[in-house]
Amino acid sequence: MSTPTTARARGPVRGAERALAPDLARGVMLLLIVLSNTAFHLWAAPHGPSGWHPVDGSLPDRVVQFAMITALDLRAYPLFAFLFGYGLMRVFARQTEAGTDPRAATRLLRRRGLWLIVFGGAHAALLMAGDIMGSYGVATLLLCALFLRRSDRTILIGAAVALAILAMTVAPAVAALLGGDLGRLGSAPSEATTVVYASGDPSWLAAAGTRLTTWSFVTAAGGLLSFPAHLMMLLGFWAARRRILERPQEFLPLLRRTAVVGVTLGWLTGLPSALAHVGLWTVPADAVAEGGALALLQESTGWLGGLGYVALFTLLAHRIATRPAGPGRPARALAALGKRSLSGYLAHSLLFAPLLAAWGLGLGAHLGSATMALFAVGVWLVTVVAADALERRGLPGPADALLRRLVYGRGRPAARPGQGSTV
Repeated sequence: MSTPTTARARGPVRGAERALAPDLARGVMLLLIVLSNTAFHLWAAPHGPSGWHPVDGSLPDRVVQFAMITALDLRAYPLFAFLFGYGLMRVFARQTEAGTDPRAATRLLRRRGLWLIVFGGAHAALLMAGDIMGSYGVATLLLCALFLRRSDRTILIGAAVALAILAMTVAPAVAALLGGDLGRLGSAPSEATTVVYASGDPSWLAAAGTRLTTWSFVTAAGGLLSFPAHLMMLLGFWAARRRILERPQEFLPLLRRTAVVGVTLGWLTGLPSALAHVGLWTVPADAVAEGGALALLQESTGWLGGLGYVALFTLLAHRIATRPAGPGRPARALAALGKRSLSGYLAHSLLFAPLLAAWGLGLGAHLGSATMALFAVGVWLVTVVAADALERRGLPGPADALLRRLVYGRGRPAARPGQGSTV
């Protein structure tokens, strides 16, 4: 007997017991993201031609800058994109498996995308210009319309098209590297991100205007033209249909190869920019500015590192989950944060901006790259502890709960804490 379908989407659908890997990966991902955002708050330090990191500081500062450029910059957010796409497809699958009409399930995700844009705009206006919820909301509208109900073959063709565009983007950079003419692609030195993120503006109101302007560009360009994010979201769609993160034991060879190849290539392609930044390789300033050879190489290959991190964290979660004693308290706390990833992401800005920005306490003027990284780790640990406390009390993250209420409406079945999170 076939299962009857309903024209309306259901509330958050309860499935089997949550797998550890997706939530653990989201919890670790939030650490990588908060570290990646630290440079935006070092508003009193001189920045180099890339506009991203300060060019001064102590030896520990230079070590941190080198590590971030190699392993984190433009490599953490592709991890976010994969997990976001994976979560979208799992929500769609749970809805349709529970009998919801696929068109109604698609409309539900469309509402989610629209609300993410609203959340992102509020986040930018109040705290953080570099918000990515808005761009992911736009990408949700675009990719769900084009691919959500399509075949695996169509999804992989879409991913191949995004990959081809990235290959064409990086080809001039590779040619410049091989030809020894690194300065021929670049532009003038890029404006410091601290300026467009307005962390150094002493007026909160003026800073809000700058943040919204930057956010509008990030949201439109990131949502429509960020082909690394599109590629990773589509790969997340494909992987979710196979439930790779929930069933890693069935895909261990694939995960191991992806972890080794992805992380290795992701770090190798970030290494030239890191060497140039800390002065171990002398290159023209244009090479690391926006559109320069090294900048293009780093941006167009970041998805490799992100995909490698997905596989690495999934293998780690599998190992933890299969221990005789099961996941320990730290792993469960990390997973609790992953279940509440939207709340954790917004908490970063709540703890960062008022303390660090010039319109707040202005502490960003007194920190270097190393001390800022320590501050970021501390902020992340606060969110881990808070998420663990909520988990033990059976409570969801406040932002996650609000988003679910707005997407599903009132009078729908309640979800378990953190269920259905795709951010």
